[in-house]
Amino acid sequence: MNTSLKHWREAATLILAAGQRLGADSLSSRTPLRAAPASPLDSSHGRSHLPHRSCFDYDVLLLKRSSKSGFMPNAYVFPGGMVDSSDFSSEWLDIFQSFRNCPSFGLRRVKQPQETRPPIFATDRLKLGSPIPGEVAFRICALRETFEESGVLLVVSKQEEKRVLKDIEDRCITDQVLHNGELCSSELSRWRTLVNQNPSNFIRMCRKLQLLPNIWALHEWSNWLTPRERYGVTRFDTAFFICCLQETPHTLQDEKEIVRFQWSTPSQVLQSYQAQEMWIPPPQFYELSRMCRFPLMKDLHNFSSQRATEGCEQWMPVVIKDAHHISLLPGDRLYPMDISVETQEETSTNPQLKDPQDSGLHRFLFLDPYNITLQVNITPKYNHLLPVVGPAIPQDSNSQL
Repeated sequence: MNTSLKHWREAATLILAAGQRLGADSLSSRTPLRAAPASPLDSSHGRSHLPHRSCFDYDVLLLKRSSKSGFMPNAYVFPGGMVDSSDFSSEWLDIFQSFRNCPSFGLRRVKQPQETRPPIFATDRLKLGSPIPGEVAFRICALRETFEESGVLLVVSKQEEKRVLKDIEDRCITDQVLHNGELCSSELSRWRTLVNQNPSNFIRMCRKLQLLPNIWALHEWSNWLTPRERYGVTRFDTAFFICCLQETPHTLQDEKEIVRFQWSTPSQVLQSYQAQEMWIPPPQFYELSRMCRFPLMKDLHNFSSQRATEGCEQWMPVVIKDAHHISLLPGDRLYPMDISVETQEETSTNPQLKDPQDSGLHRFLFLDPYNITLQVNITPKYNHLLPVVGPAIPQDSNSQL
């Protein structure tokens, strides 16, 4: 982990999508999900309405944070949390012994040039004292936090290790979410308690039960940074991953940080948010709006698996005041060009147009905490998705934006 960062805490989040729900007796069973050609909805720059929930054949896991939480209390979020030093521990070299000769333990190489990679992935972790590549450690973090918060454990058994190695050699691991064998629920509950007490126990658990964190099932999706002065003093640089499971696993809340969990379709979550039945942070709103392009699990999985090798862009929303509360994202014509790489803060008080002819829009418009509109007419970088957006908020005649 990067302890030299002054303004950020590194974190990882997992967008977990899953199909038909399993019975409560099976805590960690997964079956392969084979990819198929994608067929997204019409992507005419976000003019589609939200698909009806009956169009979806999968749900997404959201967890409600405690009212006592120091960061975004009562929010519904994807599972995830801060990276721990144990996620970068050299002890993982022993756990992944069979994969040490594979670059990044067999993860596929990202095509994005290193100089444009987000710092969370581009930072040389070996220079910081860890032999574990960042793209591996942040996946471990996302898997560990998902286990801590929801009880869902995504692992590969020792018996399946040779098959995974062969899949890596044949480069066919991209075509499936690997099967995870069933484990005793009481044993997992005991280890979950221990991991919650000390994150380093995740290493102990994997060694004792001869398991590998299923880093290969997690596909790089996005990188969000907390905007300045929006959610308290703590700010996070968070790697978002996505994983598709054919069946919905049994889920347990931890009754501490997490007080409720919910499996719902992306459109259901967005509609519940708009009805003020639940509150989701802007990154969740954006990512769920993206997922509405793919109501079918096989299409979402195929897209996320293929797109992951393209890389991603670092996004830090920049908040400006107008007739409405506006949050700019990279690519918007008003997004500041002079943001400090170290502090990720504006170095000028008035955002300047990149080009007088630039009409690019990539922004949130907030009327109130439950009324968000996305304005997007840019072409996403790295072959990513445009979100499905709703009707535009009428523009104020006095607005200069």
